[in-house]
Amino acid sequence: MTQTDDIKVTSQTLYRKYRPQTFDDVLGQNEVITVLQNSITNKSISHSYLFSGTRGTGKTSIARIFAKELGTSDQDIYEIDAASNTGVDNIRDLRDGVATRPFNSDYKVYIIDEVHMLSKNAFNALLKTLEEPPSHVLFILATTEKHKVLDTIISRCQVFDFKSPGKELLLELINITCKKEKRTIDQESAGYIASLGNGSFRDTLSHLQKVFSYIPGDITIAELSEKLQISDKDMVADFVNALGENDTDKLFAVYHQFKDPGIDIVVQVEQIVNLLRKILLVRYSSSYKEHLLVTTPKDEIMSLQEHKTITSKHLKDMLSLQIHIEQHPNPHALFEVFLFELADKE
Repeated sequence: MTQTDDIKVTSQTLYRKYRPQTFDDVLGQNEVITVLQNSITNKSISHSYLFSGTRGTGKTSIARIFAKELGTSDQDIYEIDAASNTGVDNIRDLRDGVATRPFNSDYKVYIIDEVHMLSKNAFNALLKTLEEPPSHVLFILATTEKHKVLDTIISRCQVFDFKSPGKELLLELINITCKKEKRTIDQESAGYIASLGNGSFRDTLSHLQKVFSYIPGDITIAELSEKLQISDKDMVADFVNALGENDTDKLFAVYHQFKDPGIDIVVQVEQIVNLLRKILLVRYSSSYKEHLLVTTPKDEIMSLQEHKTITSKHLKDMLSLQIHIEQHPNPHALFEVFLFELADKE
């Protein structure tokens, strides 16, 4: 197989390719799975569930597996993205649909992702359906922001809170995936990618896929640094320093380094966010600092403590940028708008 062929093979979406198909395939969320499996065994099925947790924790994957375990065919599973179907008319169409019987299953299962994005009128329309659902209908609502879901909706659901996977679990995912893809990776590289995953299975596999596309052979930390240029801590530290000093000239200077063809601007933003989090956690959380003392050189901790001018607003602003830049067709332009706004304020 040539290098070109290898890159073509790994260009498939890893998250979809290795999306869990059974409860046994799922990493983490053991408490959620146990309760769902027991409800199937005991035939104590609720008609509405709310799966809550941060992005990439497996909410919709487990929803589909649960539907399958109930014997529901693909024809009778309906996935709805509330973010793009926010209106009351969309929910009215859903209400009309639930009245019909399933094709060849005991249940029609409606999985509504990002349910908190529904409009108030749409929520009220959904509430009427949840109050008196047909016996053959099962709702699974998924959300990353449970606090935005109406209490009246929550009260009619069996609620499951999904935990974000820790670094060890993400390392396990990376190693399992590399083994399936017949790729070798050193543990320093795996640890770095797990850190970029930031508590999300989906984001971790997304970063791993980028690495596969740039490095056709063995994945080492040296290759990561050379081919992707994503581990330049000095560049990220320079940006954070300039951010704390409100030095827009320096911010633009560092940003122009980010425009190198080998550098992924999205990854740089993630690294900036991670550094800002560390700085604030070391400042305000004694337990986090104690944990860091075990795993991090003292000079690095001292360096984190030197950032006296970094505030929670810096982190909030960068998190907002991170949310939008990942999906934006022109991420560099969006980053520049962020810098222009900082300059305007100054």
